[in-house]
Amino acid sequence: MMAEQLTRQGLDVVIVDRELPGRGSTVASTSMLLWEIDRSLQELTHLYGYERAARAYRASYDAVHGLKALVRTLDLRCDMRAKDSLYLAADESAKGLIEEHALRERAGLPGTLLDHKALLSEYDIARAGAIVSPDSADSDPLQLALGLLNVATARGARLFEAETATFDSAGHTVGVQLMDGRTVEARHVVLATGYVMPDIVKTTVQKPSSSWAIATKPQPDRLWRDGVLIWEDSKDYLYARTTTSGRIIIGGEDSDEIIDPDARDALIPAKARALKEKLASLWPRAELAIDYRWAGTFDTTRDGLPLIGPVPGHPHLYAAYGYGGNGITFSYLAAQLIGGMIAGKRSPLLDDFALQRDIA
Repeated sequence: MMAEQLTRQGLDVVIVDRELPGRGSTVASTSMLLWEIDRSLQELTHLYGYERAARAYRASYDAVHGLKALVRTLDLRCDMRAKDSLYLAADESAKGLIEEHALRERAGLPGTLLDHKALLSEYDIARAGAIVSPDSADSDPLQLALGLLNVATARGARLFEAETATFDSAGHTVGVQLMDGRTVEARHVVLATGYVMPDIVKTTVQKPSSSWAIATKPQPDRLWRDGVLIWEDSKDYLYARTTTSGRIIIGGEDSDEIIDPDARDALIPAKARALKEKLASLWPRAELAIDYRWAGTFDTTRDGLPLIGPVPGHPHLYAAYGYGGNGITFSYLAAQLIGGMIAGKRSPLLDDFALQRDIA
């Protein structure tokens, strides 16, 4: 995402990746491109006040629109589909959703509140209520990443399979020392390294977390209405979507205690069984035969917002860390904000997403 943006601005771009492109957290993503943030507008309002919270939500909403437009403009083949989202009550009361909907209306954000009867009638889902919102999307995350990379390299970006060792930003440029002894010198360096955060980045806002997911066999005749993106109003929410081939993908069971790859992957069978049970409860008509099951490690933040902007104490270094359930949406937003900074622009969102910020 960063490379596409910066090459579009006419800059000479070098990409350094220690993995095969897209083979880190990207390939494990369920790729629900939501504009709704992990923390509700109510929660963010409690933390930061209404204006700042609403600004973050509107920026996320605009980012999904921008990403969809970019995919159309570049003609990327990544199975992207416009989707509504269904934000479900997780308990027996819809009181929290009623308050959330009122705040969203105040912020000018679209959505319709459904009570239990309307939700059951329109989507055949038995919960206390839900907010159905337009303008989200889903896609194939690996195809999306590789499509963007192909565009960037076609414009002249150079890709190196290598690992960084140190960053020296003491002068007018930044020297990036690679493990193999080579050095890349650049006017600006963007760290888009996911949960593998270099030591020079000091923040207490984030922590790594693991998530598990399963994909059913194709069952196009058993899917819920319109294949809406489903997620829950709870801290450890469940999320589900459909695919172009008629599969159901459902994920969750997140843990910030089990992040070692071997320990995480050892839990795949047990987590898959738990997700299968939750799918049966959420959508009883689903065929529960599972074709794929996997896990991935991601970072989350305590306020659900990304870490985007300058790295304190290191001139010309920028962080592009999407994080959380909105990783792809926030990655697009990071590309816009950091591309803007390099071009001499500054947004108030950079204060909201600062690497070192106080959270109540």
